[in-house]
Amino acid sequence: MTFATLNMTHYYDTLFTYIAETLVLPESDKTLIRQLFKPVFGAKDTIIEPAGRVPQYHNFIVSGFMRNFHWDQQGDPLTVDLNEGSRFFTSYFHFMNRTVSNENIQCLTDCELLRISRDDVDIAASQGITQKDYTVQILNKRLEVNKQRAFDMATLTAEERYRKFATDNPALIRNVPLMYIASYLGITQRHMSRLRKEKSY
Repeated sequence: MTFATLNMTHYYDTLFTYIAETLVLPESDKTLIRQLFKPVFGAKDTIIEPAGRVPQYHNFIVSGFMRNFHWDQQGDPLTVDLNEGSRFFTSYFHFMNRTVSNENIQCLTDCELLRISRDDVDIAASQGITQKDYTVQILNKRLEVNKQRAFDMATLTAEERYRKFATDNPALIRNVPLMYIASYLGITQRHMSRLRKEKSY
């Protein structure tokens, strides 16, 4: 078996393991996934889906770290999503509805990705056994995450938000620049630096 074959096996095995946390994939769906999801490498700092156009792909992160950000009214970048571990990552609403997105999807490190086009999502939905159910479950999971984040932003102090984030997301603390974490948590970089110096999180 060649290195390339081994590498591609790693991509799909990672995706299958991730999906298995939610449901059991039949072999026919695994075959369909191998046909429709294409391996892609995203270099560090690359914006793979820029704002101002319809997102073309739904990305599954095999390895690496990504962020979703847009520009606020003052022209400053506002991070609205960071990934922790393998997961699907896109501007989901705009991708599914084929509308122009105001969000940028950026690789913060070198990233190994599997991606599927919007047309191929429709093929997966029509031909796959589990795709529709899985899409609903993933969407509900993301809605719960976003709901909890909104609650934390409204009820926790800056220190409490950082402490919770650092406890729940140690890999992000190690691999993502401080300014992006500060933006995501709604904390100034100066305040964030002080929190990191004062607390050993």
